[in-house]
Amino acid sequence: MNRADFHKLTEIRIKEAKVLLDRKCYEGAYYLAGYAVECALKACIAKETKADDFPPRNANELYTHDLTALVNKAKLTDELQERILRVVQFKSNWAAVKDWKEIKRYEYPIDSKRAKDLYRAITTSRNGVLSWLKKYW
Repeated sequence: MNRADFHKLTEIRIKEAKVLLDRKCYEGAYYLAGYAVECALKACIAKETKADDFPPRNANELYTHDLTALVNKAKLTDELQERILRVVQFKSNWAAVKDWKEIKRYEYPIDSKRAKDLYRAITTSRNGVLSWLKKYW
């Protein structure tokens, strides 16, 4: 997969999350919203390679679903910390997003508040996590 693939997947997954939220399918919405952030971070990592490709499977440390680890691999740790210190709303949004895990796809029930809070933390245009990541992808 390459950077463009991850861009597209990010947009698809966040749209799917919205559809599921609107249909009160909170478990799927929660999972896909977090997965969109994972894809955006992997686009940032792919940008660091010569061909914009995601590194091969033997770079196992990149094949994680841990968002904080992916921030580190994308070399965005300093930028993230700076943004958290400067923007209170972003700090709150990152706090809602950072603990998402891929294993959440097996978790139920997830209530509407939790799913909506995650979606908003990701998609808020001014200080959402996704708008911040798009500056680096």
